[in-house]
Amino acid sequence: MRPTTDPLARFHRWFGEPARAGIELPEAMALATADAAGRPSVRFVLLKEVDARGFVFYTDGRSRKGRELRARPAAAIVFYWHETGKQVRIEGRVVEVSPAEADAYWETRPRGSRLAASVSLQSAPLTSRAQLLDAWHRLDRRFTEDPIPRPPAWTGFRLVPRAIEFWKRGESRLHERERYVRSRGGWRCTLLQP
Repeated sequence: MRPTTDPLARFHRWFGEPARAGIELPEAMALATADAAGRPSVRFVLLKEVDARGFVFYTDGRSRKGRELRARPAAAIVFYWHETGKQVRIEGRVVEVSPAEADAYWETRPRGSRLAASVSLQSAPLTSRAQLLDAWHRLDRRFTEDPIPRPPAWTGFRLVPRAIEFWKRGESRLHERERYVRSRGGWRCTLLQP
């Protein structure tokens, strides 16, 4: 092991590359959770904020991922940008953002997205798509002048990183891998074989 620089600063550098290259949705990340029995589940979500506290995404707290994160508050995320030949894996504990943070982000969402989040019980069975669209249109007419309030169940989660791995594609599959693990003394880095 060797001492290292701040992996979050490195993440910001890597994260900026796809955006500058015009890659669509560089903020898309696969989020892995597990239920109370340890059965895994993975899906894509969008990174909305990253700072020294962690990586933030938003969802309906009643969704499968929301229920799993509350029952077992640990998760892993991965970013992969094929065009740059880079991947970042992050593991850690998960905490819910404050209502004030959720409110602030809610106000930045497009109107249609706020309406959709208000009428959808994410991950629940759907009787018919027409019923969902009808509910969306009714709510749209109801809030023509007024702001759309954030549903109480709609919230955000912050993954507080315990480990961050940087992977860079190499010739002949001799990829470069560095794994940073947080300890009381700061971050420690280990080189990993491909």
